[in-house]
Amino acid sequence: MRDAWRHFIAEFIGTFGLVFIGSGAIMSAGPSGSPTGIALAHGLIFALMVTATMRISGHLNPAITAGFLVTGRIEPMMAATYWVAQILGAVVAALALKGLFPAEAVQAAQLGRQIIGSNVSLAQATGLEAVATFLLVFVVFGTAVDPKAPRVGGFAIGLAVTVGMLAIGPLTGGSMNPARSFGPAAVMGAFDGQAAYWVGPLLGGIAAALLYDQLFIRRDREPVDHGAIEPAE
Repeated sequence: MRDAWRHFIAEFIGTFGLVFIGSGAIMSAGPSGSPTGIALAHGLIFALMVTATMRISGHLNPAITAGFLVTGRIEPMMAATYWVAQILGAVVAALALKGLFPAEAVQAAQLGRQIIGSNVSLAQATGLEAVATFLLVFVVFGTAVDPKAPRVGGFAIGLAVTVGMLAIGPLTGGSMNPARSFGPAAVMGAFDGQAAYWVGPLLGGIAAALLYDQLFIRRDREPVDHGAIEPAE
């Protein structure tokens, strides 16, 4: 039980930090805010929070947890614990922002919630979120899960969030994280587009986890003829 609480609190604090800083950056920037600055704020806080919590959990995203679940790296009950902690952390962060920021900033930025562009269909938004989250979770497995992965903390994972937001942010808000989208939406009572922010990231995250797990993580000895390629003489 104590171990479950440690995981719960780590996921709660990490997701709280992501939403508080990410949405806070959007609200502080205002309508003329730089997309690059907002993307960097999300990427940096995610990198920092993942690094700070990865010894205990380090998911901070239901899509990442789903990837761990389908590859057998987390038990179903613990995955549910992570999901509850992530969603509660996001909601509490949004409530904190609503209480601490000026009401005008809250309304103008809608608490920094993601909004699908007027020229983007729900299907397109779902696909964009799925692809961006696929790449994010692929990076997670390639830098934090694979036993032979380079140990770079959350740096590469934060970069994946940053570039994902730069690519699709103007179209979908660049969520790649159902909890990140749900917290501000729940506090604002505005749930438009939530299907894209749940279905897309979960499908993309699961696909990336299964692909990397089955194709790149070796469970047996490499055949002799599959070793390093020697330069031709």
